[in-house]
Amino acid sequence: MAKYLIPAVAVLLFFLETEFSLFSPIDFQGERAYLVPRFLILYLIFLSIYYDRKKAMWYGLVFGLLYDIFYIDIIGLYTFLYPFICFIAGSTVKYIHQHLVVTTTLSLLLVALLEIVLHQFFLLIQFTDLSFTEFLNHRLVPTMIANSIYLIMLGWTFKYLLKARVLEKANQSIL
Repeated sequence: MAKYLIPAVAVLLFFLETEFSLFSPIDFQGERAYLVPRFLILYLIFLSIYYDRKKAMWYGLVFGLLYDIFYIDIIGLYTFLYPFICFIAGSTVKYIHQHLVVTTTLSLLLVALLEIVLHQFFLLIQFTDLSFTEFLNHRLVPTMIANSIYLIMLGWTFKYLLKARVLEKANQSIL
């Protein structure tokens, strides 16, 4: 059952990102804040840490390509970044404890890295003229707060879903 649930959750999160992005921007105390939901990459990071780095990278490649095709006009940006983030997460797990708090912190750091790389790339090709300070205050901090809330609510669910798949896979190999 968990075998089919893992890709189904990934597809669901891919489409939910679009729905949640409709709530952005938010005017807060006279300032405009942009919230970028990164549900899928957070899930892929958890997949890389708790299940299998190679599979997470393949999912990252596929969904990164889909993201490039459907949402931006630059093919290859997310196709490269999603598997790269999964690779970093899967490689880092060898050196850190897989506790949920540590994994959540690592996930948020990797999402911040993703956002900064995307901003710098868009700045380089002159797709945006947002300074780094404006980016930090109006996009990165609100995005990190929103994704932190999301991870606090669903991080444990991801962990136990992926652990269930690991156990299911181990039981199949014994039989």
